[in-house]
Amino acid sequence: MPLVREVTIENYKSIKKLTVEFGRVNVLIGPNGSGKSNLLEAIGYGSAASRGKLDNEYLTPRGIRVVEPRFTRSALAGKRIRQIKIQFQLGIDSLQFTISPDSGAVRSLAPLTLPTSKLAAFRSYIQKERTKHGKNWPSPAELLSLFEQFDAHTGHTVLDRLRAPDFMIYAPENSALRVFQSEPQVLPIGVRGEGLFAHLKQLGARPGAPAISEITDGLGVLDWFAKFEIPKNLAAGERSLLFRDRYLAAGALFDQRSANEGFLFLLFYLTVFISSHTPVFFALDNVDAGLNPKLITHVVRTLAGLAAAHDKQVIFTTHNPAVLDGIDLGNDEHRLFVAERGRDGATGVRRVALPKVIEGVPSVPLSEAFVRGYLGGLPKNF
Repeated sequence: MPLVREVTIENYKSIKKLTVEFGRVNVLIGPNGSGKSNLLEAIGYGSAASRGKLDNEYLTPRGIRVVEPRFTRSALAGKRIRQIKIQFQLGIDSLQFTISPDSGAVRSLAPLTLPTSKLAAFRSYIQKERTKHGKNWPSPAELLSLFEQFDAHTGHTVLDRLRAPDFMIYAPENSALRVFQSEPQVLPIGVRGEGLFAHLKQLGARPGAPAISEITDGLGVLDWFAKFEIPKNLAAGERSLLFRDRYLAAGALFDQRSANEGFLFLLFYLTVFISSHTPVFFALDNVDAGLNPKLITHVVRTLAGLAAAHDKQVIFTTHNPAVLDGIDLGNDEHRLFVAERGRDGATGVRRVALPKVIEGVPSVPLSEAFVRGYLGGLPKNF
């Protein structure tokens, strides 16, 4: 599926109207309450609308805070608008949805754009086949089925192309990663980390387990880490991962209940990026949680590389300046955004350009520029 290149949102919570042009790796910063979560949730809301599923059972497991419909619409001062509009630009396809939160009704404004050559080829095919079946062939249902078959060589059916990617907002929690008891409502991994053990076990069962090897390589950034393994003879219902600390005596292992919190978060992040079964477009909310500032810089740099290697698209949110040093603004697929609220309270998002190099003036890392206030995104009331 192509990257989501642009999202336009109207009338969602603190957002009046907003267009954001995304890259493959995106970092979103801003003060508390600036609307970062509202932006992520609006993307998830639009993704759900593309499937006609706006019920709590669908939204909550994807990390979207469920509120009464009247709180979903923007309540900012001014003209009250009852509908929400969300548009996605994916490659050549532009998907636009008007949503009525009170009824859950979704109207698609421009569901699909296909190249002229594609439509011409399909029309030619239908006209040729119609001579065999009669002028009333095909029926509307048959036409859709034929179009799906005709489009099969692209790897996506027509119905796939009517939908935005299934967007998830991951915010792993220590308890979910340490206990491994609850199963996720959305497979293979829940937004809090539920199901991580089961998915790692599934990945490890594959011949050669290349994903497990790649995850192990990623964990090697921790100087004490030697290896992890999935026990082969677990009792029914037992969930356990074993880890080896190179400083411990030979043969000494410990499980996830004794593991460092940051290690578990890193294990989760690597799995989400490397697995072919996790979503292609997702957010990691507060990606810096539990990680040392120097480590998080390296981790973000590593995850950015994995996003390109495994065809993933990600939005990181953070309050930690060290995250910014993990991206390369010289690469157009790496983008930094600042969310701030204007005088009317509406959320605005602007992209931070690559700083210009001035001869004789030493450059500063993005983290330092953030702390000094050069980038914005800091509280202004104290």
